[in-house]
This record gives sequence, C-alpha cells and structure tokens, in this order.
Amino acid sequence: MSTELQQLQAELRQFAQDREWDQFHSPKNLATALSIEAAELLEHFQWLTEEQSRTLPRDRLDQVGEEIADVLLYLAQLSDKLGIDPIEAAKRKLLRNAEKYPIDRSKGSSKKYTEL
Repeated sequence: MSTELQQLQAELRQFAQDREWDQFHSPKNLATALSIEAAELLEHFQWLTEEQSRTLPRDRLDQVGEEIADVLLYLAQLSDKLGIDPIEAAKRKLLRNAEKYPIDRSKGSSKKYTEL
C-alpha cells in the first residue's frame, strides 16, 4: 500500500479516536456513509448534459472536489477496518476487467462483458 494512503488511514484513525467515533465506524456504517457521499457527488451532475458535466464552473468543481474527498475518506476508513489494501484490490480488479473486456471485442463499445 502507498505510504500516502497509509498515512491518510492513520490520520483518519486518530481523528475518529480523538472524537470517540470509532464506536460508530462499523464496516456497515462506513459502507452506508460511503454510498451516501457517492450519491451527494452524483447530485452535482444531476440534470446536466454530457457537455456541461465536462465543463463545470470553478465553484461547482470545488464542491465536487469536496464530495470526492468525502468518498475517498470513507473508502480509506472502510478498507482500513476490513484490512483490505485498496490499491492492490484495484490492480487485481483491473486485471480481471482486462480479461472480461478484451480490446478486440470491447473497443469503442459500452456493452457489458456478457453482451460482447
């Protein structure tokens, strides 16, 4: 795991410990909070056109950055609680996705791997 991610997880542990919040940070509660924050991220794109979503004004971009941070923080806490290295998990998933979506069948297509 990257040193930066380990440091972030340590800071999150300390932050929660200082506030006696660890009692609330079960994997279930962290996954729920992560889902809620992801929905708050999505809310910033609701009703936008594809083009508008690519060219957010600075104030909206700052708000989206705050939601991305919330998602990352809850994901870091959840992975820490479960002892999962999210970087390694992502690398394994990327390899599996490469098998499910070979370039010759998936290039330029948005179809699910079961439809290729």
